[in-house]
Amino acid sequence: MSKILSILMKNILSTSLLCLCTFWLSLTAAFAQELSLAGEWRFAIDRTDTGVKEQWFARQLPETVKLPGSMAENLKGDDITLTTKWTASIYDSSFFYNPRMAKFRQPGNIKVPFWLTPVKHYVGPAWYQKEVTVPGNWKGKRVVLHLERVHIQSEVWVDEKKVEGKQYSLVAPHEYDLTGYLSPGKHTITLRIDNTITPEVNVGTNSHSISDHTQGNWNGVVGDMLLKATAQTYVYNIQVYPNLKTKSALVKLKLQNNTGKQQAVKLQLEAKSFNTDKKHEVKLKDQKLTLQPGQNELELTLPMGEKLLTWDEFSPALYRLTAKLEGKGGLKEEKQVQFGMREIGTDGTRITVNGQPVFLRGTLNNSEFPLTGYPATDVPAWERIFTVAKAHGLNHFRFHSWSPPEAAFIAADKIGFYLQPEGPSWPNHSTSLGDGKPIDKFIYEETDRIAEHFGNYASFTMLAAGNEPRGGRQAKYLAEFIAYWKAKDPRRIYTGASVAMSWPLVPENEYMVKSGPRGLNWTNTRPETVSDYREKIEGFKVPYVTHEMGQWVAFPNFKEIEKYTGAYRAKNFELFREDLQDRGMGDRAEDFLMASGKLQALSYKQEIEKSFRTPGLAGFQLLGLQDFPGQGTALVGVVDAFWDSKGYISAEEFSRFCNTTVPLSRIPKFVYTNNENFQAEIEIHHAGAANLTNTVARWTVKDEKGTVIGSGSFPAKTYPVGTNTTAGTIELPLNKITQAIKLNLEVKLENTSFANDWDFWVYPAALPDVKTDVYYTTVLDKKAEEVLSKGGKVFLNAAGKVVKGKEIVMYYTPVFWNTSWFKMRPPHITGCHIDAAHPAFASFPTENFTDLQWWEVVNRAQVMHLEDFPKGFRSIVQPIDTWFMNRQLGLIFEAKVGKGKLIVSSADLNPEAKDRPAARQLFHSLQGYMNSDKFNPQQEVSLALVQDLFKSPSREQWSSFTKDSPDELKPNQGQQPK
Repeated sequence: MSKILSILMKNILSTSLLCLCTFWLSLTAAFAQELSLAGEWRFAIDRTDTGVKEQWFARQLPETVKLPGSMAENLKGDDITLTTKWTASIYDSSFFYNPRMAKFRQPGNIKVPFWLTPVKHYVGPAWYQKEVTVPGNWKGKRVVLHLERVHIQSEVWVDEKKVEGKQYSLVAPHEYDLTGYLSPGKHTITLRIDNTITPEVNVGTNSHSISDHTQGNWNGVVGDMLLKATAQTYVYNIQVYPNLKTKSALVKLKLQNNTGKQQAVKLQLEAKSFNTDKKHEVKLKDQKLTLQPGQNELELTLPMGEKLLTWDEFSPALYRLTAKLEGKGGLKEEKQVQFGMREIGTDGTRITVNGQPVFLRGTLNNSEFPLTGYPATDVPAWERIFTVAKAHGLNHFRFHSWSPPEAAFIAADKIGFYLQPEGPSWPNHSTSLGDGKPIDKFIYEETDRIAEHFGNYASFTMLAAGNEPRGGRQAKYLAEFIAYWKAKDPRRIYTGASVAMSWPLVPENEYMVKSGPRGLNWTNTRPETVSDYREKIEGFKVPYVTHEMGQWVAFPNFKEIEKYTGAYRAKNFELFREDLQDRGMGDRAEDFLMASGKLQALSYKQEIEKSFRTPGLAGFQLLGLQDFPGQGTALVGVVDAFWDSKGYISAEEFSRFCNTTVPLSRIPKFVYTNNENFQAEIEIHHAGAANLTNTVARWTVKDEKGTVIGSGSFPAKTYPVGTNTTAGTIELPLNKITQAIKLNLEVKLENTSFANDWDFWVYPAALPDVKTDVYYTTVLDKKAEEVLSKGGKVFLNAAGKVVKGKEIVMYYTPVFWNTSWFKMRPPHITGCHIDAAHPAFASFPTENFTDLQWWEVVNRAQVMHLEDFPKGFRSIVQPIDTWFMNRQLGLIFEAKVGKGKLIVSSADLNPEAKDRPAARQLFHSLQGYMNSDKFNPQQEVSLALVQDLFKSPSREQWSSFTKDSPDELKPNQGQQPK
């Protein structure tokens, strides 16, 4: 109710004060009376948990805070130290031992790399106290204390009387009936809030509902804080069940009669559309009822008629249902709920909405709210999030091991988003599922509360028990969980849990979320767009939604640090930035961000398109569109944790390959020679609102200057919803191309905004012989030394010879998630920065990142660790190290060595690379550069320094290296060392 009031009030802010007051009086007459408790509260921390024993509720608390809010926002709690007892698991404990990190472990300069750092930290009970004045006209009313979002446990005293009960919910408001405790006049309300992880709320220490990895284990109350007054007879709950076949809605009501005697009432029921130009209103004939004392349950069918409006992602039409109670003694009570006429179901391996197949293009929300540390409770904040997501082509959110506040459902209803909240549990850390622990009961209770409070929202389409559960009897538990919900509430579809490959599925799933169809197998095969994931989903009979797809990272954006002006600081980013500066590369941060970001975006494009190419796949859930600042700092998003662009791909560019309708290509490779033909089969992935009829697909191939190399169109045809349809095949001879060139294929659907494109490269099949005085060698032999000493030129192809840096693994694709969380699992490199304007690339078209033509050069190539090279040394091609190490690396560099000039490549570049046209062309370009007067390296190093890259280290050097290397340290699966 308070949310509806808030929205209505915002719509009239421009009216006069008189109108505002009149409107408010009419609202309070029509709706439940409410008294806001927002503002200043007295406060005290109960570190020794003695407040109840010492009756703190009977004394005036000494400090003050503002609520709604958290302790951290109010700067209450403790400073961060090395002994801070975090809630979350720390997987890489090397921070506590690594000498490189020593300065970040000093008092006053604590900077942990695992997650964002709260300005203050506290886990335990705290007390909040406020004086209120109950209006005189509330006499005889039922009065309820409403606390929208509490973390985690709450208890209440009025004056010095304990209110019955203790509440634990992580997903729904804490509400206390204060009818017997409050009378008109002044009273003191005291809250005891405890964010300790007790057995009753142990949902797993990494669950995003409680973990330091995400929103943080905060203490406080957020959202609406109200005293609400109603008559003793009132509408307790309404649940609306749409039925499109009968064009009606089943309305289940719970009417409460606290008068202690029978009461005759009249019930009015009506529904009005409110967010669309198409107005629709239906009413039910007044119902005369006799309510028995206590709770009365009633079911009524509300005919919606032939003009009913349906809700989906394309046309999110909504209704507001109002139930009014009238009776003797001036009884006038009403309750409103929001709903949409929609049905979600399954048809074989497809998910359907209102009978139409949909494809879920989703992302995970992990409760990333970096200013507050807790989820937003206002509708505009969620509208912005969903609007950004929709601009990137998404239509679906999964809430990883948590459920959002009501504002998220209201906003998703309005914008048209499919939501999957979950029970607030990730029970594979510190607890398990199905083993008789309190969590087993708690998940049922919490999902019951989710459905009770948010079940009418049309966007609430899916539900899971949680994420990746552990436990010997988890399968039985999840099967029973699904059966319970299928029988109880048909308004959505259910799955046991969202799981990775190692967790079992249960056959009772109506749909499943599993990690099989994801990833790019480019460590072993060249990039292409022919393959798909069909082998991964064969044999499954229910819709398959890909679990946590993507997880490609980009280098940190250090400009983001200044945004952290609230309850959290980006100390992890500050650590990475300072460490980069210490290694002489502070000025490279922007280059690294943009180069790694473009590779990340390319990886997402390829993986998303591969999903679209897969017949029968029901959708995917990215991890994620936005950065995840926890779990070692997982910078997996193309937008940051604030949902702002990071600058290397726009929403418009992203939505070309992620949308309801996407042109797809099946291209066998992206690097060609001019004695070949370019071939591409074009198909259209279509999951829109209706079939595309009589639609023409046009294609164009252009070079970088915009010159058209080829073009054409395919015959007009119908592209049905829910299918991929072949448009036709492109075949383009390349024999007229005489020099190395980058080309772009674009496919557009006529009279629509849908288009997609792919770059590919063409090189001459025959390269001219180059007369050269460059000495080509694979080792720094005596002849190389002699050539350099005489002022000559040497090209060293050091592929396979690197010693200093051979422990650093590079694939073409970037780091997965981050190297800290996965204990330095390869790869360790997140792309390369390329000095694209360098004359060395005059005959090798390239941008500043490793686009697809670089695959055969960089995939599995060795990198050189240039730790002893001068600070500020720059490579022509520099691999971008994991930000946990920030090593100065090189793939191709040039330098003056004595009187001579040298280029070193640890990628395999040689004149005989006939089966690797890009590598051959790159070598040709470098050779041409070395034979030109532009070859004049400005950086100077000694021959011994270069030779040292290929020498085995001494025992002392090796010992020093392993001492600092995080992959040599055992993981700490819980708290940091004492």
